[in-house]
Amino acid sequence: MIDRADPRPVRSATPAAIRQRIRLPLRLADDFSTTATIVSFTGLADARQHIALELGQPAAAESPLVRVHSECLTGDVFGSERCDCGAQLREAIERIAQQGGYLLYLRQEGRGIGLYDKLDAYALQDGGLDTYDANVALGHQADERDYTSAAQMLHALGATRIVLLSNNPDKGAQLARLGITIAQQVPTALHLTEANAAYLATKARRGGHDLIARGLDGRPR
Repeated sequence: MIDRADPRPVRSATPAAIRQRIRLPLRLADDFSTTATIVSFTGLADARQHIALELGQPAAAESPLVRVHSECLTGDVFGSERCDCGAQLREAIERIAQQGGYLLYLRQEGRGIGLYDKLDAYALQDGGLDTYDANVALGHQADERDYTSAAQMLHALGATRIVLLSNNPDKGAQLARLGITIAQQVPTALHLTEANAAYLATKARRGGHDLIARGLDGRPR
């Protein structure tokens, strides 16, 4: 499993502010439709253009449902089955719209390494490396994502106590260190295909993702 030990003390994220709120009707590829409020921010720690989608009625929920989703062009836009990102995004939009909450869409392609390096990592995976070792072979950390900006966004939205929709324990741990109370962490569905089985098993085995109990054995692949 990845060693994500973090010696930093518990702290609060530096305040960010809401820049703009825009209502936007959504219609997904399978014809699911809803309306979201797209929120942009100023003062984010990494100065990237992350956004939040406000779905349903989060103000009515004691602990709104939140998905912190890292951008994946290949999966989110083009429907690649090498990963489960697009399926998780689709699932999250519907679940949050029903329960009320926020989808934070973070510009963190390839677990933070960027689109071109992610494609280079794919080439290394085709040569036999797993998704984490491929990042390391390119001179990166196995997972370079930092969720400081996500915590800032949640603070700006007034969502400091949340139900986190995620299989990844590191997301909840980082957010908690940044002053977000995780009332509960609930998993996404298991979006398993023949094309992404090895990828998901690696996330379970090395990243500690909550997948093994739902059909993955976590054996080396």
